[in-house]
Amino acid sequence: MKTIIIMQARMGSSRLSGKVLKKLGDTVVLDYDLSRCRQMKPVEDVIVATSTLDQDEPIVDWCRENNVSCFRGSEADVLSRYYECARLYHPDYVIRVTSDCPFVDYDFANSIIAAMKENPTDIVRVEGRLPRGLVVEMVSFRALEYMYRHGHEPRHREHVTYYAYEFPEVFTSTTVQVPASMNHPQLRITLDTEEDYALCRAIARHFAGDKLVHSQQVVDYLLAHPDVAKLNAHIQQKPVI
Repeated sequence: MKTIIIMQARMGSSRLSGKVLKKLGDTVVLDYDLSRCRQMKPVEDVIVATSTLDQDEPIVDWCRENNVSCFRGSEADVLSRYYECARLYHPDYVIRVTSDCPFVDYDFANSIIAAMKENPTDIVRVEGRLPRGLVVEMVSFRALEYMYRHGHEPRHREHVTYYAYEFPEVFTSTTVQVPASMNHPQLRITLDTEEDYALCRAIARHFAGDKLVHSQQVVDYLLAHPDVAKLNAHIQQKPVI
């Protein structure tokens, strides 16, 4: 089962420009993302998929300097960017990660990979809700190609796997249950605003020097320190349109 990780990344976020290369701990956000993705196994490669826009050149430069695989594609048509990137690697499965999740849960991701290996299907469906910013998605290349061919609405092109959730009957699925200790959807551990950045910096300071701190420890820290958790508790996620 050949699996790759594709991480979408761009500099042009409307609410927090340049967020993927912002300083976090003693490194940058993108380094946290990649370090944690490399704990997801077995995976053939982790590829950063950015756009062809000039503003994303710093991401390409950072990847080159750090020996990270990088692909450039459409800025707006993210589904196309994913598909064209994946097509070059001929994978059986693709794990989708976004670069605004510096504390992505690699333990849960490994549970997803194991479940898919045991019961190969088109997509993994997660029962329960991790804090925003911790979960990954895993789809077969066949399913990704189907979405690319049939998902024509703007929401399908911007949100890579949205078509699979809108038309679940088209795809076979494997279910993975979120552990009760991680079922805390009220927590927001992602990076889209200055308030999110303040929370992520607080986490990085508390676990200084540990890019691989287990997500369970991060959740436990926020539950024990509501003053930190409330830094971004009021932020609303942008709706899918």
